[in-house]
Amino acid sequence: MAERHNAVIAYRPSRAPAILALAILGLALGAGFLPVLLLGLRQGIAGLDSYLLRVLMFTLLQAGLSTVLSVALGLPLARALARQGTFPGRSILLRLLNLPLALPAIVVIIGLIEVYGSGGWFGGVFSLYGLTGILLAHLFFNAPLAARLILADLERIPEESWKLAAQLGLASWSLWRFVEWPAIRNGVASAALLIFLLCASSFAVVLTLGGGPAATTLEVAIYQSLRADFDPQRAAMLALVQFGLCAVSALVAQRWGGLLQDVPMLRLAGRRFDGRRIVARLLDLGLIALFLFILLPPLLALVASGITHVSMTILLLRALLTSLVLASASAVLAFLLVWPLAMLAVRSTSWRRLVAVAVLAAWIVPPAALATGWFISLIAYAGPVWLSALLVIAMNAMMALPFVARVLTPALSRSAESHDRLCLSLGLRGWNRFRAVELPAVRQASGLALVMALILSLGDLTAISLFGTQDFVTLPALIYRQMGSYRFDEAIGTAVVLGLVVLVFSLLADRWSKP
Repeated sequence: MAERHNAVIAYRPSRAPAILALAILGLALGAGFLPVLLLGLRQGIAGLDSYLLRVLMFTLLQAGLSTVLSVALGLPLARALARQGTFPGRSILLRLLNLPLALPAIVVIIGLIEVYGSGGWFGGVFSLYGLTGILLAHLFFNAPLAARLILADLERIPEESWKLAAQLGLASWSLWRFVEWPAIRNGVASAALLIFLLCASSFAVVLTLGGGPAATTLEVAIYQSLRADFDPQRAAMLALVQFGLCAVSALVAQRWGGLLQDVPMLRLAGRRFDGRRIVARLLDLGLIALFLFILLPPLLALVASGITHVSMTILLLRALLTSLVLASASAVLAFLLVWPLAMLAVRSTSWRRLVAVAVLAAWIVPPAALATGWFISLIAYAGPVWLSALLVIAMNAMMALPFVARVLTPALSRSAESHDRLCLSLGLRGWNRFRAVELPAVRQASGLALVMALILSLGDLTAISLFGTQDFVTLPALIYRQMGSYRFDEAIGTAVVLGLVVLVFSLLADRWSKP
């Protein structure tokens, strides 16, 4: 083992590509953050007006409530799935937990309007626009995420713990207190912080369901300041506050292991001996039914209504082609930036820490804050479509960096452990090593990383809303425009097309994720 460790340490890939990648990231972050910082400092305390404070309070309110509701449903759902073990449809239910993570926000919003809007299936029960609609949409996305993360922690509990608990005759509360809660405590906190950060920087949900100035978050207020009011100074102050909020959340999350933890494939864990009484079974069944009631109606409504409204117009085909080209370019850029960084990170502790910060930088400096700085820096050059396309590609690539790194780094680590010693003895380096060793060893992981980045970029509305033009439109932007001009039938048809495209790539990613 010591020999292998020393052989791995002895191999050092060229640092030039990694330094270039860090320089590109540093330039992008600097161009986004420094203009915002300078404008914000120039305004000083005067920039903290009542509007900014009101927007900040609503951002915290909706993110906090969304987090509480998501964990409040996700935690008991994960426990119900864990303790009931095998039952008909469990594998399908586990797949449903992953579905909201892949669906673009604008597609889900169309489904929610079809169900809870004024003319929807449950229309009139409550107003979908405002805080209620925002919370419902965030619950749709984040309750399955919380359940998936917590369920993975529950399945890590050794089978011996369940056997010992059964021998001691521990009641349900004692089992929770002494076995389950210690195993998932840090995971619950980490999941809650991740959900809070996602909700605090939510854009598409708040933009479409916010219902006006009374329900505006920092992310949407920045967009309105740049695109509607053309007020870079106000946008800069809002972006500074947004940066502070995200940075604090990300730093606190490190206390519980970071924002993006490894999540193993969901599988049936060791046999449990609790949850066999009829009351427990009925309670768990009720929780699962509640989850399905939240998740399935918007999806069914979208398919039922949208399939008859798909119209492959020239505008839709152009938007589809634009989406695929931009998403592909973003995925490739994210991959090219992460690869050299991950190659060094798996062989050096100091590089590992640096890379961890670098790939999360675009989450700590949120998209709207980055966009504000880029907007201020490039305002004199605004107009050309190619510049807008480059900015959209760059922003989506930076947002995809953590996901690409999470897939590539473990695969490269396994490759290093298996092949570094042999490559050293054969003198394989550079391109020859990449072609003969690295590429075959991580081909599956590379494909999965590219597809995940592609899916993320396909559904993004933030970048295209900030940098798009009248003639430069992607599918999410087209859906939003159709909704804004009250062409809802066309919007739902476009949403179905986007959903199908994302579903195809999601199935491909699922296939590549299997060992």
